[in-house]
Amino acid sequence: MDLRAHTRRYCERDNRLASLSFFGTFAIYFLSLWLAVEFSGQWYLMAPFGVIYAFSAVRLYVLQHDAGHNSLFETHRLNQIAGHALSPFSFAPFEVMKQNHNLHHAGVGNLEHRETGEINTMTLAEWQQAGFWQRLFYRLYRNPLVLVPLGAAFTYFIRYRWPKNTVRFGVVGVLLHNLVIMGFVFSLYVLGGLTAVWVWLGFSFFGGMVGVFLVYLQHNFEDTYWDRRPDHDPQMAAIQGASCLDFGWFFDLVVAGINLHDIHHLNSRIPSYRLRACHHSLPPELAPRRIGFPEALRALGLKLWDEDRRRLVPFPK
Repeated sequence: MDLRAHTRRYCERDNRLASLSFFGTFAIYFLSLWLAVEFSGQWYLMAPFGVIYAFSAVRLYVLQHDAGHNSLFETHRLNQIAGHALSPFSFAPFEVMKQNHNLHHAGVGNLEHRETGEINTMTLAEWQQAGFWQRLFYRLYRNPLVLVPLGAAFTYFIRYRWPKNTVRFGVVGVLLHNLVIMGFVFSLYVLGGLTAVWVWLGFSFFGGMVGVFLVYLQHNFEDTYWDRRPDHDPQMAAIQGASCLDFGWFFDLVVAGINLHDIHHLNSRIPSYRLRACHHSLPPELAPRRIGFPEALRALGLKLWDEDRRRLVPFPK
């Protein structure tokens, strides 16, 4: 059986399932944020509601990503409306991020187009030729204690206010997006004072760290795929160059299946609400290798692509 042919069975979009996912996630987002603010004086109650809020924000980001692929709702118009509606709560201006993400899909696993990826990766040969300052910067950049927290703060709160290719894909949309975020923050202040703003900011930052952690693991693991033209194979880059994270069914539900990233890269038309069914219906001979949580943590220690051994490796000792 052909893997791509198998995935085509799961491309049907359903407005009912999409609406349940869309409005249900928004309901959890606002309710958990309100409860976190209400119990801000009692950390043991605020913390769990804040964590729920953070993961619901991650889920909204994934749904916006679906809308960018026109795979959430049945029509292009509904996906456009949904993508723009989700935009202020995912911090990602819809049109520019959609176009940048399409470039990422086109360049995944291509060593000659690493600028389309979210996490920069040097090759072992480039590392050996690099000078002191370049090595120091890259060491800091790839350190999990820098990459995850500072990466989240920079990406979601600073970089996404003016993403790369903004001039090319939509200046007005980015400016309007930022104004809506400012309006939302002002509404929080009016309704709940500085406490509401700080609770929103703190748990949004936590959600951003979860997002960066997932983005890192999507393409940074030991036997991922990188190559150069003319040997670069887009289908191999999709299947082998993207991960399948096995953190349990509940995690799949919470993050809308974005952790099943290999199937998504092979066929981005599969809606998030069908990704798990598609993955678990694969016959054994087609099922990809799954990465558990211990291996995911070990992947944070992998820094460089070794072109000879064709695997991601740690820094040389």
